[in-house]
Amino acid sequence: MRISDQDYFRSCIAKERHLAQLLGHHQIEECYESVGTLWDGARKLPAWTRDWAACGPLLAEHALSLVFVTPDGASEPDQADIGATRVSFAEHPSRERALMVGIVREVIRRLEHGRHHAAQPLRPLP
Repeated sequence: MRISDQDYFRSCIAKERHLAQLLGHHQIEECYESVGTLWDGARKLPAWTRDWAACGPLLAEHALSLVFVTPDGASEPDQADIGATRVSFAEHPSRERALMVGIVREVIRRLEHGRHHAAQPLRPLP
């Protein structure tokens, strides 16, 4: 079930803010005059969930696999697997938006997973 356009837009901004924090941006702001644009000081941050020019490099930098999933008996895919993240096209305004959101979700998952494992010291096996 799709959410309202405004709620969808706000969820995209929240994912972008979360990714920016994981990438080391700390003074993230959204100004009233530029709704939907995140800033780190005077630097405009990429719109990763809304712009292929911003999202595409994440796919390459994190070596993400992208597989379209076509249900049995269907002629068109209705989902995509991006790494360990599955996105359903029906939950997004378009396939392109679904893919961009999925890429951002997978990068967030990997960064958080890596951070968790980096915090755990390696111990020798007994």
